[in-house]
Amino acid sequence: MTTIYGISNCDTVKKARKWLNDQSIDVAFHDLRADGLSKKQVNHWLSLVPLTSLLNKRSTTWKQLPDSTKQQIEAGTTAVASSAAQAKALSV
Repeated sequence: MTTIYGISNCDTVKKARKWLNDQSIDVAFHDLRADGLSKKQVNHWLSLVPLTSLLNKRSTTWKQLPDSTKQQIEAGTTAVASSAAQAKALSV
C-alpha cells in the first residue's frame, strides 16, 4: 500500500487524497503534524532525492525558522535533526 505523507489541512494534500479516493486507490495517510517523522525516514528519503527536493521553502514553518537554522539545514549540517523536528517544512 502506498503512504501519503503530508499535513491534513494542506489544500494540495486534500486534493490528492480526494482524487485518490475518487479513483478507488487505497492509500494510507501519515500526518506529519500529528504523527511526526523519524530520522530514519528522513535519511531514507535523503538517500533517494536531494535535500532541496524535500524542503518546502514556501511553508510558514520554513519562513519562521531563524536564518542561521535555515543556513545549517541547507548546508546539510543539521538537516536530519531539524527536518525531523520541523516536519511541516518538508514537501513530501
